[in-house]
Formats: sequence, structure tokens, C-alpha cells
Amino acid sequence: MTKLSYQLYSARNFQPYSMIFEKLGKSGYAEVEGFGGIYADLDDAGLKSLRADLDKNGLVMASGHFSPDFLDKEVQKSLNIARILGMDSIYAPHLAADQRPSDGAGWLAFGKRLQEMSKPYKDAGYEFGWHNHDFEFVKLADGSLPIERIFEGAPDISWEADIAWVIRGGADPFAWIDKLGSRITAVHVKDIAPAGEATDEDGWADVGHGRVEWAKLIAALRGTKAKHFVVEHDNPKDIDRNISRSIASFQTY
Repeated sequence: MTKLSYQLYSARNFQPYSMIFEKLGKSGYAEVEGFGGIYADLDDAGLKSLRADLDKNGLVMASGHFSPDFLDKEVQKSLNIARILGMDSIYAPHLAADQRPSDGAGWLAFGKRLQEMSKPYKDAGYEFGWHNHDFEFVKLADGSLPIERIFEGAPDISWEADIAWVIRGGADPFAWIDKLGSRITAVHVKDIAPAGEATDEDGWADVGHGRVEWAKLIAALRGTKAKHFVVEHDNPKDIDRNISRSIASFQTY
């Protein structure tokens, strides 16, 4: 059975993380995915304490999100974080709206930046990739898509496919799995509530309790190199519900 991970951003409003680790371990998760807000400001002692807390609950922080600027400017610090916490995969997760290029040439240049950025991490043995949102699937003036331009400029990086954001971007996830499946090394597993529902949770749902065809998608994704399947919910109101229902659904796929 595939090991299941949990993106800790989902639990940012439910502290402390030590409590979250205990819940995840008891629920059967094997991995977690970190993000900058957890570890960017920690010294070595803090990182080792975080690692010990994960170890105690049978969890591995196998993957982590780091902002593009942090990856660019803090290479040694990023590598140190990944090493102490035991990561094997590093993903750049997002580009703020005011930093996003407005045309195909700009996105191609950003892809080239990611390609260059990836080198010290790949040289150190880490998987390095881009994690998408919805804006990468909005057509540009020249008819291309940012996702295409990014990977054109960065031929050697991988893709952490956030399927629900692909759908929210108006795209067909199965078509993109076919098109970029060779790039996929990790997947965000989250669900979208039916229209008009869960408005207090930004329209997201626990895995298996929304309208995303996860059973069929998991079958398609098993044909890729995806090694981390990461449960995420951007704004859950009940963390226990999200943790327990999501893994219960995933285990049926």
C-alpha cells in the first residue's frame, strides 16, 4: 500500500504541531510535507527538536516546500534543513501574484530560473520540482499556458502535481497526467466540494468527500514516478475530521 503524507500547511491553524504529529501517527500516516513557515527560521537545535518529534510519532518529513527566493538566496540553509529533517524531495510551491510574469516569455524565463535554481539541490541528491496552483493553467495572450512555459524552460525538474488546483484552473487532470506524467514525482491529494458547499472552507473538501474522481486518478497516477501522495486541505474547520476521513478514503483507492 502507498505510504500517505500530510501537508502540514493544512494544520497551521491547529497548534501545536506536536499534537498534529501525534494525531497523524495514530491515524496511519507515514510521512509529512513541510513548508517554510515551519522551519525557515529554525536553527540546528530547533530543526533537531522538530526531527525528534516526528521520529517519536513514526513520521518522516520526506518532502518540503521552500519559496523560490529562499531556494535562490539560502542554498546552504535550505540544504541543511532538508538534511536534518530527512527530506528526499524539495519543491518550489508558489509565486505571489505580484511576482507572476504576464506573458509567455516571462514564464519561460521563470522556468529557466527554476532550472538553474535546481542544480545545487539535484547535485546533492534531492528531487527538485515545481508545485502548481490554478494560475499556471490560465491561457496567455500567445495561446500558451504558464505550466508549458515553465517546464519548457526547466527541462530537468519534476512536477508535484496538485490535481485539485489543476481542476480549479479549468484543466483536465487526466490529460495533464498523460502529457506531463514523466515529470510527476509527488501528488497533492485534496478534494473540491460540490458547488455552493463548504464555503466556510474555501470550497475544499476532505479527500473522498468532494467531486474529484480520486479512485480513477490514483489508478492513472500509479503509472507515474510519484513516490509521495500528500493529503492537503487549504482551510479545514475540523482538523480531526480532515485527518481521519482523508486517509480512510485514500486507503480504498
